[in-house]
Amino acid sequence: MPGVRDVSADAFIAAYSSHLKRSGKSLQFTWVDLSLLIFCLGKIEVPTWVDIVKTGAYKELAPYDPDWYYVRAAAVARHIYLRKDVGIGALTKLHGGRNRRGNRPSHHADSSAAVQRKICQSLEKIGVLEQSDNGGRRISQDGQRDLDRIATAVVEAAKEDDDEDDDDEEEEDEE
Repeated sequence: MPGVRDVSADAFIAAYSSHLKRSGKSLQFTWVDLSLLIFCLGKIEVPTWVDIVKTGAYKELAPYDPDWYYVRAAAVARHIYLRKDVGIGALTKLHGGRNRRGNRPSHHADSSAAVQRKICQSLEKIGVLEQSDNGGRRISQDGQRDLDRIATAVVEAAKEDDDEDDDDEEEEDEE
């Protein structure tokens, strides 16, 4: 059974971010009439400031992608899956980038710790992450099962695409 290690990072992050966007584990309340309360399977909790916040002090603008929060959450979940007991400081270094300082040499700058912390808190609320006794966060059993399930789906989708490509090549050879 394939796991997260067996799938390319970009394919897994794209699949898991779309999974986080369309479904989650937390319950949200929706009022249809004032007397009727419907429980619906909700999404990961996204803060209200995601459309205006910069992801680091070295950045000039906020991200262009409106779904960047889900992509970053998927990347954080994958990173914590691969390495145990990851703290916020390690995540800020991981998602940091180049601080362009004009005509002086560029240096590495860390990303925003508040963004990383809120993403970890959101993933904890839906049960993907949990606090570690040694400090930092680790993947929960439910989170590991979900990530492995997504990785298996990515591998199966890649196999189906390869099979379709092989069928198309055989049809072209017959003509």
